[in-house]
Amino acid sequence: MTEKTLSELAQLVGGKVRGDPSVRIRGVSSLEEAREGEITFVTSDRYLPLLAETKASAAIVPREVEAPIPLLIASNPALTMAKILSVFAERPLPPSGISEGAWVSPSAKVGRDVAILPLAYVGEEAEVGDRVVLYPGVYVGPRVKIGPDSVIYPNVTLYEGTVIGSRVTIHAGTVIGADGFGFVKDGERNFKIPQVGTVRIEDDVEIGANCCIDRATFGQTVIGRGVKMDNLVQIGHNVTIGENTIVVAQVGISGSVKVGRNVALAGQVGIADHVTIGDEAQVSAKAGILRDIAPGEVVGGIPQMPHRRWVRVAFLMTRLPELKRELDALLKRVEEMERILKEVKG
Repeated sequence: MTEKTLSELAQLVGGKVRGDPSVRIRGVSSLEEAREGEITFVTSDRYLPLLAETKASAAIVPREVEAPIPLLIASNPALTMAKILSVFAERPLPPSGISEGAWVSPSAKVGRDVAILPLAYVGEEAEVGDRVVLYPGVYVGPRVKIGPDSVIYPNVTLYEGTVIGSRVTIHAGTVIGADGFGFVKDGERNFKIPQVGTVRIEDDVEIGANCCIDRATFGQTVIGRGVKMDNLVQIGHNVTIGENTIVVAQVGISGSVKVGRNVALAGQVGIADHVTIGDEAQVSAKAGILRDIAPGEVVGGIPQMPHRRWVRVAFLMTRLPELKRELDALLKRVEEMERILKEVKG
């Protein structure tokens, strides 16, 4: 089990220690669940009183505070917690080697210290980089390229020609490179447009479980460096997603959409085809995006609108029954006043 002193952790994250720097830490947990030997964290002042009750051996805090346990002071406790947690939570990988139960094409190129587990398949002219891990049931199609230090979890399918960068993680059940959804009408029939492009996943991307990323009609569907994608995401053909963008669960992106850098797409966002979303934009959950979004814009709702306006609209929607009753009562009063005026004039 990994164990570090509080001083060692502070050096790792660039923080400052207040209290005993020699206290030994072997894990991270929440304020309520932490035990002796673990470090906890506080991200908001409202949780500071809980430091008096926690059983943790130390705590990460944003500033100097009074506490009965040693403190690691860092300006961003959430980020500091994540960095420290990565020290203690490294997931063990299987030992290197190619299982007798796997199939690797004689024409494939396999790097050093690769782990290819039973029932994995590596197709013709595929390239598997150094220290790649292919879990059981992974299908690596012809001419697929996988960069060094990537981990492909069980039952992932990589269709022919897909390119995976370095240090990419793809979780179980994801399909990359299936045909894009392209059809044209031939009378009453739907004529399929051949999808002859590919998919490129750049370095340091993480893709959740059961996602689908379609190949391009022509050219490439591109997932940029550092993109983090949740489970159950659908990416259409010829989509481009910029660096370090966050895509949350159940987002659906139609064909030829261009998403900029550092964009945040919250859960269940739907984006119509050929829309462009600028860098640093944010889209709130369940929004329906039908037109372009400017860089830095924050939108929500169906159809999309500025987020602050959407919050007001959503609030008013909860009052619609009451507002309808008030409106009906006002209409009755107006009708009664009009009737009285007619009688007076008559």
